[in-house]
Amino acid sequence: MNIELQIIGSGLRAIAEEMGAVLIRSAFSANIKERRDCSTALFDDAGRMIVQAEHIPVHLGAMPDAVAAVMRCEPGPDDVFILNDPYTGGTHLPDITLVSRTALGFAASRAHHADVGGDEPGSMPATSRTLAEEGVVIPPTRLDGDTLETLVAQMRNPEERRGDLRAQLAAHALAARRIDDVCARRGRERVAAAMNELYDYSERLVRAGIAAMPDGRYEATDFLDDGTKINVALTIAGDAIELDFAGTDPQQQDGNLNCPLAVTRSACYFVVRCLAAPDVPASGGAFAPVAVRAPEGCLVNACPPAAVAGGNVETSSRIVDTVFAAFGQAVPVPAQGQGTMNNVTLGNDRFTYYETIGGGQGACPDADGPSAVHVTMSNTLTTPVEALELSYPLRVERYALRLGSRGAGAHRGGDGVVRELLALEDCRLSILSERRARAPRGASGGRDAAPGRNRLNGHELPAKITTELRAGDVLTIETPGGGGHGHGGG
Repeated sequence: MNIELQIIGSGLRAIAEEMGAVLIRSAFSANIKERRDCSTALFDDAGRMIVQAEHIPVHLGAMPDAVAAVMRCEPGPDDVFILNDPYTGGTHLPDITLVSRTALGFAASRAHHADVGGDEPGSMPATSRTLAEEGVVIPPTRLDGDTLETLVAQMRNPEERRGDLRAQLAAHALAARRIDDVCARRGRERVAAAMNELYDYSERLVRAGIAAMPDGRYEATDFLDDGTKINVALTIAGDAIELDFAGTDPQQQDGNLNCPLAVTRSACYFVVRCLAAPDVPASGGAFAPVAVRAPEGCLVNACPPAAVAGGNVETSSRIVDTVFAAFGQAVPVPAQGQGTMNNVTLGNDRFTYYETIGGGQGACPDADGPSAVHVTMSNTLTTPVEALELSYPLRVERYALRLGSRGAGAHRGGDGVVRELLALEDCRLSILSERRARAPRGASGGRDAAPGRNRLNGHELPAKITTELRAGDVLTIETPGGGGHGHGGG
C-alpha cells in the first residue's frame, strides 16, 4: 500500500469516525450518547462499503443491504433515506438507518433508538410473534420534516426520538462536507480510485489469511436455550470460504429469535475477520471471499412477518459460537464467551431505557479471557451509573464482578458481572437473554463457565420475559462467564 493511499484511507476512516463522534455527542438518549449503540460507514457509487468506524459488529453485514435497498429507490443528490425494515437491510426495528448521497457515493448511519413504538416500551418485547408487535416498520423512505414528525408521533418519547434522528442527520451533513473537502484537496477521480484500491486491499488480506487455513469441510451444531438448533457447514477452498446453514431449524412462529439473512452474514463476517485478518480495516472487501447460504424460512434466514427482536441480539451471538466451533476443527479458536447480550428494557409512557450487560470472554489458547466485557456481536459500553440514575427513575444497587463464574483451565475464562437495578416507579420490564440453560463451553479440556441467572426480588425469572415492575422491585442479572482453555489451571 503506497503512502498516498494510506493517507487517503486514513482520511476516509477519520470521516467515518467523526460521523460517529457527531452522532454520539449530539444524541439525546443514553442508549446512543452513553452506550454508543450506533455505527457509521462510507460507501462508493456502486454501494460497496469502503470504510466503517469501529462500532457494532452486528451492523457490519447488514449496512450494505440497507444501502442497496436505498439505491433501488434512485436517491437524488440531496435525499436522505430512512429505514429499519429487517427484511430490507435492517437488523431489528429499534436500529434505524439513514442513508444519504455524497460526492463519492453514500454515507450511512445506524443507531439503536430507545423506542420505536409497538406493544411494549423500548420495543424489545420478549413475547412478540410478528414484526408489527415490535414497533413501526419503516421501508426505505425519503426523510423530510413531515416524514420525521409522522414517524416520531408513533413512538414513545417523541422529543427524544426527534433529537436522536436529528443527531443522525447532523452526522450525514458532516460526511457530505468532509467528502467534498477530500475531493477538493486530492481530486475526485484520485479519491475514487483510492476507494477501489482500499476495497481490493482488504479483500487481498483476508484471502491471504484464508489461504493459510487447511482446506476441508467442517461442520458444527449448537443450540439456543429453548433447544432450537443452528447447524453450519464450513468449506475452506483455497482463498475462499462458504458457510452453509442447511439443517438449521425452521424460523419460530411463536417467538422472536429469528434472524434476517443480513444479520447472519454479519455474524459470519465477524468470525472470519477475527480469524483470517484481525487487523484488516473494516471494509466490504474483507467479506468478498465469504459466501453465506441458508435455506429460506429457517431460523437464520427468516421471512416476514416473523418477529426478530431477539434474533439480532441473541441468535446472532449463537451463530458466532457455532461458526467458531466449525473453524475450531481447522485452526485454534477461543473458548466460548458469554454468548448473550443480556438485554434489559424498562419503561412506561414517560421513559424508556435499554441496556445490554457484559460478561466473561472465553480464554484463548495463549491467554486468559477478559472479565465484564461485551463479546461477539456487541461492542457497546455500559451506561454509567451516574448518567442512568440522573436520567431515569432507576437506581443501581449493585454492579460488580460475578467472581467464580469463569471456566477453569490452563487459561481461564473471564468472569461475568452482577447488576442490580431498583425501580423507583412502576414500569414494564422485558428481558431477552441466553446461556441460562446451556453454559458457555470450554475448549481443549478447559472447563465450562457458569450460566447466567435472572431474578426479581430474589425469585428466579426465565431467560425471556415481559412483566410488570412495581416501585421498589429489585431486578438482578447475573451474566455468564467465559469458558476456560486447556487442561489444568484453576
